[in-house]
Amino acid sequence: MKKQKMLVAVLLLASITSLQAADDDTIVVTASRVAETAEETLASVTVISREEIARQQGRTMRDLLRGVAGLTITNNGGRGKQTSVHLRGSEADHVLVLIDGVKVGSATLGTAAFQNIPVEQIERIEIVRGPRSSLYGSEAIGGVIQIFTRKGGGEFKPFFSVEGGSYDTYDGTVGFSGGGDNGWFSVSARGMGTKGFDGCSGDPVTFAGCGVDEPDRDGHKEVSGSVRGGYRFDNGAEFDLHWLRSDGDTQFDGNAAWSANESETRQQVWGGTLRFNILDSWQVTLAGGRSQDQTDNLHDSTFVSTFDTERDAYSIQNDITLGDDHLLTLGYDHQEDRVNSTTAYTVTSRDNEGAFAQYLGNLWGHDLQASLRYDDNEQFGDHTTGNVGWGYSFHEAFRLMASYGTAFKAPTFNDLYWPGTGNPNLIPEESESIEVGVSGRMEWAKWSLNAYQTEVDNLIAWVNTGGWIWTPMNISSARIRGLEAVLGVHYKGFSMNTQLTLMDPKDRTSGATQGNVLPRRARESLRVDLDQEIGDFNIGATVVAEGKRYDDAANTRVLDHYTTVDLRAGYQIHKDWRIEGRVENVNDEEYETASFFNQPGRSYYLALRYQPE
Repeated sequence: MKKQKMLVAVLLLASITSLQAADDDTIVVTASRVAETAEETLASVTVISREEIARQQGRTMRDLLRGVAGLTITNNGGRGKQTSVHLRGSEADHVLVLIDGVKVGSATLGTAAFQNIPVEQIERIEIVRGPRSSLYGSEAIGGVIQIFTRKGGGEFKPFFSVEGGSYDTYDGTVGFSGGGDNGWFSVSARGMGTKGFDGCSGDPVTFAGCGVDEPDRDGHKEVSGSVRGGYRFDNGAEFDLHWLRSDGDTQFDGNAAWSANESETRQQVWGGTLRFNILDSWQVTLAGGRSQDQTDNLHDSTFVSTFDTERDAYSIQNDITLGDDHLLTLGYDHQEDRVNSTTAYTVTSRDNEGAFAQYLGNLWGHDLQASLRYDDNEQFGDHTTGNVGWGYSFHEAFRLMASYGTAFKAPTFNDLYWPGTGNPNLIPEESESIEVGVSGRMEWAKWSLNAYQTEVDNLIAWVNTGGWIWTPMNISSARIRGLEAVLGVHYKGFSMNTQLTLMDPKDRTSGATQGNVLPRRARESLRVDLDQEIGDFNIGATVVAEGKRYDDAANTRVLDHYTTVDLRAGYQIHKDWRIEGRVENVNDEEYETASFFNQPGRSYYLALRYQPE
């Protein structure tokens, strides 16, 4: 019944509203590793621009991503707490995350720390749904999320913002950008803190959740900075350098002296890109970088453990134009992961080599994409993945697409080498996906409807092998079917963006859980953003509704459906100065995205911004 109500609501909105498309000339690069417009790409792509981030007054990655088509967010108790992203129902470690082209995340956990990515340093986010291992290698089963830091360019401009609000929260950013016509640079720094709220009400008897009920406030502090700069020469050659760092201190509940109740984290990534032409038809891109995910765990300020991972990567990519409508891409990637921890892993580093090829073309009006990749990993051997896509536009208001792709996920260091229980004989998790879609635009709107199915085999599950011993094994499988509907509207200062996800993520593992819903995935979700500009004043609202989800594979622990409403407003008090305010969770909904972990109630925030036009 809930599915039907959501679908009817979206169809009604589509039928009664005058429709303006989002700009199809937006350039995206993540879907194919080459620059193409959003209209040209054969993947399901969502772009969140800097303008969109500012309009939404988003302060965390959770704010920006929750309710986006195909995404399910899990948060363990507020700002700074572990935030996981499931893309198209896949596992949290089946999402590849890049920052300015550099792969980020923990080599031990296999996931990226979304909670430690500073939003004020972001220029835009590209979300590509569907398998992309044939271009990027491991992890891209559900898709790819690439985050681009602020670039700059044009005249020199300083910027500044300060904010305060509920839970004793403060937030401030300062920076400047510029670079002229051929150059670009941006420098910014940010500091924020919050005393937070009681993030967890765990069960000390069953050790569920955080395993303890400590009714205290679990705060978070963070300092971050970014630098990016580059230059484009008259001959077309260009280089780009970037650096991003975020240091955090997060408090949470712990149940014993040997367990942590505080973490000190550092997320850092830096790298560079050099692009030049050997011939008019042959462009070469050299890129390299390093990402670090570092965590020190403490209990009442006493050191407990450390998990530091470091990833070095570089790539060579050749884009060869074969004609007006044909592009061949040949490339090579190298990646090395290293672990430094108080936990004695039996192996602390591994290499991966990858070679890939892609064809993009148009034949008789049909858009085509085909890619193939071969990966050779030091631990598990070789793996081959591929992808094919097709698209056809009847006219600008109606386009069909279809694709098929395979992907894989390499086991993590925890899976392979955790002392006493790791399983070095694990093989990669594998997937096959098919997708069909239709999209179009009218004078005032852009819309899309995509259906997909993904089957994942050799899923790694931790199995009780006796007593307190749990060992990871390739025993699980899953089948995920889904439907995504997106409608974007803009008309005379009014905008509406609606995103609906209907999903059936089923456990296909033989045994007691066969046929169950995969944990922590909501089968229905809806996000509606409404905004109206009236001269120097704007108002807006975001509504996010999610159906119930289960917190365990047995489907015995139910997390109820919920709906939250956020309101926002802004006023341009001067051509360079702006005051903003927002109320989050206006309806004071009590809900959980993971059992026993609380979410913020009704809260208020006020901000002042200086941003020259």
